[in-house]
Amino acid sequence: MQPAAAYERKSSFGEGMQAGISIAVGYMPVALTFGLIAKSTGLSLGEAVMMSLFVFAGAAQYISLNLIAAGTGAFEIVFTTFIMNIRHFLMAASLNERAEDAPSWKKALYAFGITDETFSVASLKQGRLTAGYLFGLIFISYSSWVVFTGIGHWAGNLLPVLLQESMSIALYALFIGLLVPSLKGQRKVMVLAASAAVINTLFVLSGYLSAGWSIVLATLISSVGIELIWRGRKEEASIE
Repeated sequence: MQPAAAYERKSSFGEGMQAGISIAVGYMPVALTFGLIAKSTGLSLGEAVMMSLFVFAGAAQYISLNLIAAGTGAFEIVFTTFIMNIRHFLMAASLNERAEDAPSWKKALYAFGITDETFSVASLKQGRLTAGYLFGLIFISYSSWVVFTGIGHWAGNLLPVLLQESMSIALYALFIGLLVPSLKGQRKVMVLAASAAVINTLFVLSGYLSAGWSIVLATLISSVGIELIWRGRKEEASIE
């Protein structure tokens, strides 16, 4: 029985790794870019790799670089990334419904590795999710993200100094690239982005808040406000 169980765990781990190959390949250019921009922001190789090791959340890491570049304090950065990653609670709860029984420490380990991509792949798998499968899926994805972060930072040393300094512009270009596709046919997203930008600008011009708190409060106010307005409009439309 024990050899059979061990073989089954090994098999499910390999299945998870195989399923995660596409994620690992997709992470390569994003992690390389993160490493390059982290270097231009002023992070050392160790700091960039440690961020990928302990955070492992692409969007949160990119916004952290933006906040670091703006001279934001640690608390504002942590709070902002927490707000951004609240959706991970929902994803973890969803996968837990389909996961096999396992010790809490195992669930805590693979819950750390849940990202938008690993969640999507795991959700499409038929049947129960074994711990071995989830560990395999997350291991290859996580390894790709961390390793190519380091390679990207190291590759920055090969670039001319002028080009390294100009890489900080790529951070803003990246966020514009992420935002524009969401705006197509999504009036709500457009209004949300515009209102957040206006509120943040007003906070910055007022001089009462730091850049970090301006971003945090602008995000919260615009998100809650637009959601309440849209919900109210839907209720009025349903009554009519």
